[in-house]
Amino acid sequence: MTASMLHPTDLKELRDAVLDSSGTLGIAGAGTAADWAGPLGPVDAVLDTTGLAGIVVHNPGDMTVAVRAGTPLRQLQEELAPHHQRVSLDAARVAEGATVGGLVATGDAGPCGLAFGSMRDLVIGVTLVLADGTVARSGGHVIKNVAGYDLAKLLHGSYGTLAVIAEVVLRLHPVPEREATLAVSCSLTEAAELARAVLAGPHEAVALEWLGTTPDAGTLLVRLNGTAAAMDARLDRLRPVLPGAVDGDDRWAEHAAIVRGGPGDAVLRIGVRPSKLPGVLTALPARAITAGLGTGIATVVLDAQDVAAAHETVAAAGGTSVLRRRPAGASVPAWGPPPSALKVLRAVKQSLDPAGRLGPGRFDPWM
Repeated sequence: MTASMLHPTDLKELRDAVLDSSGTLGIAGAGTAADWAGPLGPVDAVLDTTGLAGIVVHNPGDMTVAVRAGTPLRQLQEELAPHHQRVSLDAARVAEGATVGGLVATGDAGPCGLAFGSMRDLVIGVTLVLADGTVARSGGHVIKNVAGYDLAKLLHGSYGTLAVIAEVVLRLHPVPEREATLAVSCSLTEAAELARAVLAGPHEAVALEWLGTTPDAGTLLVRLNGTAAAMDARLDRLRPVLPGAVDGDDRWAEHAAIVRGGPGDAVLRIGVRPSKLPGVLTALPARAITAGLGTGIATVVLDAQDVAAAHETVAAAGGTSVLRRRPAGASVPAWGPPPSALKVLRAVKQSLDPAGRLGPGRFDPWM
């Protein structure tokens, strides 16, 4: 049976679509993360959120913006640019049209997460529709908001299994006058030492990433941003910490290409304590790696048959891992061993979606 496609364009239509559909529902945005996590199981209908697009209200003075969930972040950045403001998120798939709601639902982030965090840190309000049609709101345009449950953080990384995101309120940051990156050729172990030196100094790096095809050889990228007047002096202070550093502004495209992976690749997103990250990555049979040495977040490109063992290795180090690209036709586990908080996860699912309508299969085999 082919799932019916639903195309709401506002909150009322979204609520009606949920209420008028009695069976299971999948949620789809731009499709840039369609093969992430567990594959979506059979559903009766798919909610296409791309019609929920556009800015609801932008408060330049407060540096906040409310935007509909189906809005591509790339488009939002273009509309904010004349105000010299931006959403400080540089996930690789933003260039492919990833939507604001999809970035929240998948818990995605990019290199500048070192300074600005992920969507979990940037979302200050959310409007959503639960599986029973209830419209719920949390937070708003006030940065410090302590009333009620923080639904935005609950939905971060939920892969469309808890609710349908309708609108998101985001905190903004000024667009920096200048950005610059220094690149150093080094092994992953050497990069970890250099990263510690950078983080221990007054350099205020906004991104600190190593990339390579093996742990023995690669490149450490250190990005700074700020005022044009101060940048040259900041780079001069940083260069002695990074012997042999050269301009690396053009290396971020290579970083993004590894994160996205290619046809036939299995890509895992890994999170582990930063001090343990080099050891974990060295133990994996990866064909390409990006490693956030300040955040503990890494991406590894593997052969499909190596995914299960990689999950086990990460879990043994106390980390988490999730599949971020599934080779066509391959059956590979999306998740590793169940987390200690699995009972809590199941309880939240039972509370918000007791009939199990939303996103079946996305967290298989956990629930």
